[in-house]
Amino acid sequence: MAGGLGPPRSDFIEEAQRILQAAKDRNIVLRLVGAVGLRIHSPKYGYLQESLGRQFSDIDFVSYSRHYNAVEVLFKDLGYGYDAIAAKVFAIEFGHARRLTFTDPEHSRHSDVFFDVLEFSHIIPLNDRLELDYPTLPLAELLLSKMQIAKLTEKDVIDTVMLLREHDVGEIDAETVNAKRIARICATDWGFWRTATGNLNITMEHMLNYTQLTESDKEDLQRKIAKILEYLEKEPKPLSWKMRSVVGEKKKWYKDVEEISRR
Repeated sequence: MAGGLGPPRSDFIEEAQRILQAAKDRNIVLRLVGAVGLRIHSPKYGYLQESLGRQFSDIDFVSYSRHYNAVEVLFKDLGYGYDAIAAKVFAIEFGHARRLTFTDPEHSRHSDVFFDVLEFSHIIPLNDRLELDYPTLPLAELLLSKMQIAKLTEKDVIDTVMLLREHDVGEIDAETVNAKRIARICATDWGFWRTATGNLNITMEHMLNYTQLTESDKEDLQRKIAKILEYLEKEPKPLSWKMRSVVGEKKKWYKDVEEISRR
């Protein structure tokens, strides 16, 4: 036993729920992100991950920096080890401590906890957003967590396909991908806009080749991706965005990020 909370469970979904409940019991604001989070938020079309060959490798969360110390204690009580090396490398790479990494040696997996922002190829602000949904980030941020990846992978496309097939697109957060929120974030940063629009088009291209998807699936996904792209295009852009767009791809517009724990 670890702190009376028991050892980590082998099933990813069950373990994520165990951690979330323990955090809730301690009044820690903790939300899921990543493949497991997207799966839990997509109960109807979650089967697409499996049918398209997507496998889980870790369980990731987000929180606020005010819970930093409490999160560290929580995971230790839950039977996890603290990966000090990963934390140090991340702090050196980004210049701040916005991530904690914990290991579950029994099941050969780890959990990352990000604080206040998701910062990889681009920055996704999380201020005052975590309370809007449970047990995951709001859908807009879940989608952006995939669309901000400069070097999109097949697994990211699969997660995106599942999420968009499950939910409609609109301007609210309740069980809807808030395209207005996505557009506003990308309107502050041409680089983010460039990566997100590029990745949405890549997702469109890839999903058309998935034989596991029905024609109805593909039509639905095409409509939703086109709708998000329309929001991104129509959102008013500040002068700084327009000036950066003139430079375009002549200057690098994203940050290279190595996955520290999964090299």
